[in-house]
Amino acid sequence: MSPLNIVVIGGGAAGFFGAITAAETFPNASVTILEKNRTVLNKVRISGGGRCNVTHACFDNRLLVKHYPRGEKSLRSLLNQFDAAATVRWFDDRGVSLKTEADGRMFPTSNTSETIINCLLDTAYQLGIKVRTSCGVASLSVSDPAATNSSWTLNLFTNEIIYADRVLIATGGYPQLSAYGWLPEQTDPVLSPVPSLFTFNVPDSPLLTLAGVSVKDAKVYVVGTKQEQRGPLLLTHWGFSGPAVLRLSAWAARDLSDVQYRFTLRINWVPTLNENELRNALQEFRQQNGRKQVVSQNPFGLPSRLWEAFAQEAGIAETQRWADLPAKPLNRLTERLTNSQFQVVGKSTFKDEFVTCGGIDLNSLHPQTLESKAQKGLFFAGEVLDIDGITGGFNFQNAWTSGYIAGKNIGH
Repeated sequence: MSPLNIVVIGGGAAGFFGAITAAETFPNASVTILEKNRTVLNKVRISGGGRCNVTHACFDNRLLVKHYPRGEKSLRSLLNQFDAAATVRWFDDRGVSLKTEADGRMFPTSNTSETIINCLLDTAYQLGIKVRTSCGVASLSVSDPAATNSSWTLNLFTNEIIYADRVLIATGGYPQLSAYGWLPEQTDPVLSPVPSLFTFNVPDSPLLTLAGVSVKDAKVYVVGTKQEQRGPLLLTHWGFSGPAVLRLSAWAARDLSDVQYRFTLRINWVPTLNENELRNALQEFRQQNGRKQVVSQNPFGLPSRLWEAFAQEAGIAETQRWADLPAKPLNRLTERLTNSQFQVVGKSTFKDEFVTCGGIDLNSLHPQTLESKAQKGLFFAGEVLDIDGITGGFNFQNAWTSGYIAGKNIGH
């Protein structure tokens, strides 16, 4: 009897983890990874500024799933099989220790993604996994639809034809629905993909000259929706970025796509206070610091350049003292601090962490194995699924988890 032939399409994190788990679980199987690019693990290489944000130090799965705008329900059961703690143990067992940074992100102690890449490549080599690059799949079809156990035919762009008993698709997300056209007929339904994790372009922002200034805590809103997020905010030469904006772009991905990324962004720069509370705080500060100049005395710990810009927008002169500040500019300053509004007219991809909202509908897969309900022997893992997380190691955790589960079950 010939050994089981398993082909993994996609040489990224999910593909490698699925292939490695399959080879370890089914040692008599032949496992091959097909990667369309000339190199593998490309997103691993560039993520986290070249350090690879492997996972997040959130070891309570009930809390971990809250970091995924899509896929939370499915991930709850998947993480019971392989979670962040299991990821840490897996790499530690192979000589790769991880460290936790102040914000919970976990990186290899070596501070280089090459450590993770070498670990995956070495493990694959030791298990006899074949890794083929520049091998894009043009089409995938069932060899014999009448067979009880479907066998698969893969047509490569090199005009080569190869066959498989089982196939794991771990190709990552696609930017357009048409890009899924190579999948087999009657395949699993695909939820239309749109970008997630992107920054906001505001070409008319009066704050563009403050590029590089960051605020530790701000609250951002998409006006006209219930979408809002809070966290660090970064001013850029094109608009706004930082964790608060990236999280907002993730949760509001479909809403923002529907309006073609043209919307009003509202920012509260002092999110611990509402408008009335902030006005009262300014009045109290005014009474205690009457002789001091407004532009040089910042009561809320905002970056000095940003505070000066707000004061200027409010019509406050550089020499204006707090004691002499009229009511109108004080009200304008209050408005700027709690209700700044900007017209967003586009997005910019956050390249290191680019992910896609949408993909294979999770309802079309067996929830405990990630095998297609419609196509026996066809499995999915990673970002090709309709699962995506915010920045911080959550998308890699989805790759490790879904790759492990698909690999663990693909030989049955």
